[in-house]
Amino acid sequence: MIEFKGVSKQFGSTKALDNISVNYSRGKIIGLFGPNGSGKSTTLKMIASLNKPDSGEILIFGRKPSKETREIVSYLPEIDYIYPWMTIKEAANFMRGFYGDWDEGKYKELIEFLKLEPDMVIKKISKGMRAKVKLLLCFSRNAEIVLLDEPLSGIDILTRDKIIETIIRDYRVGEQTIIISTHEIQEIESLVDDAVFIGRGQVILQGEAEKLRNENGLSLVELMKEVYRNENF
Repeated sequence: MIEFKGVSKQFGSTKALDNISVNYSRGKIIGLFGPNGSGKSTTLKMIASLNKPDSGEILIFGRKPSKETREIVSYLPEIDYIYPWMTIKEAANFMRGFYGDWDEGKYKELIEFLKLEPDMVIKKISKGMRAKVKLLLCFSRNAEIVLLDEPLSGIDILTRDKIIETIIRDYRVGEQTIIISTHEIQEIESLVDDAVFIGRGQVILQGEAEKLRNENGLSLVELMKEVYRNENF
């Protein structure tokens, strides 16, 4: 269970999160939806203990985000974070040294599944290939919580399909929590158990995905359009 209790965060004059309270259930795939600048990335960074709230409280299984909770959180940021001069093998060795839950068997399976080669140099491969490498490093850990920030952004359709296949392939139902931050709802609608719609740093709508669809007679894509149209985003 991940709990946000009255959390606010401001960067200069920009309020990223505004007194937000929301729970992310354990053992589910959760879609964190909203337009650019709505607070999605800030939310994930706080769970990953990379940013601290200005006010309010965040609890991960009852503990505040810290160096200790990082051990159970695998975070895939939107930006390229891997040293470009590294090979995939060197990047994997780097990650292996930091995290005790690194699973060498999963790494070997995934690198083959994603059609990557250990000797590929990061700066010499395409954006789609780099996206696969980030996913490889993220899912080669046996983390209880996986945070994916815009994993499909700017990626070609074939690579998107492979990324979605990887998420499904390695998801441990009931044991692992995956939060996917994206505005590309259509691509992942069938994956998510719960949905959280945020805008201007506040929760606009949340609930079980199937229940939201049934109650509103709309797909999550249609629901997002309706929600943000009414909120004048």
